[in-house]
Amino acid sequence: MKRAITLMILVFIFSSGIAGSVLADDYRTGPGDVLKIIVYDNDDLTAKVRISDAGTIVMPLLGRIDINKLTIDQITEKITRLLADGYLVNPQVNVFVEEYRSKKVVVLGNVRRPGITELTGPITFLELISRSGGLEKDAGDTATIQRKEDGGEKVIVIDLRALIERGDLSQNIVIQDGDTVFVSKAGMCFITGEVNSPGTYPCGDKGTVLKLVALSGGFTGKASKSGINIVRIINNKKTVIEDVDLSTPLVDNDVVVVPESFF
Repeated sequence: MKRAITLMILVFIFSSGIAGSVLADDYRTGPGDVLKIIVYDNDDLTAKVRISDAGTIVMPLLGRIDINKLTIDQITEKITRLLADGYLVNPQVNVFVEEYRSKKVVVLGNVRRPGITELTGPITFLELISRSGGLEKDAGDTATIQRKEDGGEKVIVIDLRALIERGDLSQNIVIQDGDTVFVSKAGMCFITGEVNSPGTYPCGDKGTVLKLVALSGGFTGKASKSGINIVRIINNKKTVIEDVDLSTPLVDNDVVVVPESFF
C-alpha cells in the first residue's frame, strides 16, 4: 500500500508544472506528428506541417528538412540555423507539437493490466505504470525497457526502489514508441539479448547465469558467450558487471544481457 501511494504522488508531481514542460522538451518527434512552426516577423514562413513517413517536413524557402526523432529543441535549432544561412538575419523560431501521433508500447510483468497500450503524446515511465493499473504487490525492485535504437536493441534498467521509495526522478525516463516495458517479480531475474526466449525467470537459491540461459531456451546461433554482462543494483546504484562466466551466481532482480557475436 505504501509503495502504491508513493507511486500515485510521484505521478501527480511529475505530470504537472515544470516537470511537464521538461517532458515535452524531451519528446522525440516522428512520422504522423503535426508541428506548428512560427518565425517571428515573417508570417509567410509560419507553417503547420505533418511529419512524413520518411521523417521529413516541407517549409517555405527551405524545402524538405529531415527532422526524424529530433526533439522540439533540436528542430528549433536546425530550422533557425538553416534560415540564418543566407535567408534571414537573426531568425527567431518557435516550434510546437499541435497533434501527437499514436504510439504503441508493450507493458508486461507485474502490473495490474499488462498488454499493449496505445498512447498519444509524451509519457514517462511512472505515468505508463499508472495507466497500466499500477504495480502488483509482489513486483520486484527493477523494471527493464527494451528499445530499438540505431538498428540494434538497447536495454534500460529502472531501479524501482530508488524511483518509488526515494523519489529519484532520474529513473523516470520518457517512454518512446515501440518500447517494451517489463516489471520484474520478486525472486526473479530478467534475461535479454541473444537467447531463444528472453524474459523473466526464477533465479533464487543457487541460480546462475547458465541456469537462466537454460530456462530461456538456450543461446541463439548469434550469441557471444564470452561477453555476457549483468546489470545489478549494488548499494542503491546501478552497476554493470562485465564479461561474466556461466557459473556466476545471480541475485534477485539481476538483468542478464547476452550480446550478439560479430565474428
